[in-house]
Amino acid sequence: MPVKGMPLFPVTVVGSWPRPRYLLDALRRRQAGQISFAEFNQVADQAVLEALKYQDDAGVDIVSDGEQRRDNFYSFVVEKLEGVKLMSLAELMDHVEDKASFDAILRSMDAPAFAIHNPTVVDRLRPRMPLAVDEFAFLKQHTDKPIKIALPGPYLLARSRWVKGVSDKAYPTQDLLAEDLVRILRDELIALRDAGCAFVQFDEPVLTDVVFRPEKKERTFMCASMAAAAGEPEEELAKAAWLMNQIVRGVEGIATGVHVCRGNWSRQESGLLSGSYAPLLPTLLDMHLDQLVLEYATPRAGALADFTPFARRCEIGLGVVNPRNDEVESVEAVVARVVEALSYFDPRQVYLNPDCGFGTFAERPMNSFEVAGQKLKVIGAAAQVLRRKYGEA
Repeated sequence: MPVKGMPLFPVTVVGSWPRPRYLLDALRRRQAGQISFAEFNQVADQAVLEALKYQDDAGVDIVSDGEQRRDNFYSFVVEKLEGVKLMSLAELMDHVEDKASFDAILRSMDAPAFAIHNPTVVDRLRPRMPLAVDEFAFLKQHTDKPIKIALPGPYLLARSRWVKGVSDKAYPTQDLLAEDLVRILRDELIALRDAGCAFVQFDEPVLTDVVFRPEKKERTFMCASMAAAAGEPEEELAKAAWLMNQIVRGVEGIATGVHVCRGNWSRQESGLLSGSYAPLLPTLLDMHLDQLVLEYATPRAGALADFTPFARRCEIGLGVVNPRNDEVESVEAVVARVVEALSYFDPRQVYLNPDCGFGTFAERPMNSFEVAGQKLKVIGAAAQVLRRKYGEA
């Protein structure tokens, strides 16, 4: 279902925003056990309001809280669920069969083991509190705009959380872990719908690892730091679609989408994955979702022409600016990209957003507040041009 009341070419975000220094200090104290979750949230409240102002100033139509309360887009669940422990990649190296090879992967992909943490299952999962309803509730108090909440997808969580030698004591297989994850995510989706959330975006970036690194049968790193694929790529993609559909089955009254990128932890483009969306599109379209949120501001993502066999099948959250560089795109370039997309989508099916978040990992933002804000303003200005061009003043 489309988000109600939107103009043509709604402007939105993928989720994360850079964290201010004072918030990073509070996050470190929280992780060290020096302050409570409630005390941390009091600090984070101000950061959320600052992130909202950047969006309002840019003309964003569907806003997020910038994921300001999150260590990263999938590790934050440690606060919300029992049975999960936040472990650095350095700690998890003890459980890697070939430490030298895995360390080489991290170095080549500019992913430092000390800076990135993985939520690792150490016991049976039990909800301690909602995953994101609290984040939504605070933002709702401060905006009348529709709100987007990002949640880690079920396939990502099943792969990233399950570490052989640690998690298999509670869940002998990833599939058994996935069953509990589906229940938790489905309950959260329904709770967000009932609270008035307009859009839930499930993040599944590791799907690109499935299709672009099929030769990797052991542990790898791609926004799911200790992921080990259990089957062949076709099996894994089918599993991802099935898990997603179990979550959204029969849930109405809220827009849903899936975000897939090729990594957003480094500004070194050579360390990130490359490849067309073509091998992924059948799987993504098999998911019973409203929108595909995809990156198209980077040439690493391939061509929009990949949608030729699937024209007008769904909405697209079209990535039109790159969060990983300092070059502020021109309004004309964004407009031209959208016009190209209209060969495959109706104007009412096109939402505008950055390729990915501006602050995926709290300690490793992709851009400054100033540049990120300028990029959002370009998207907002391009939307105004497109609305005039296609019928809305």
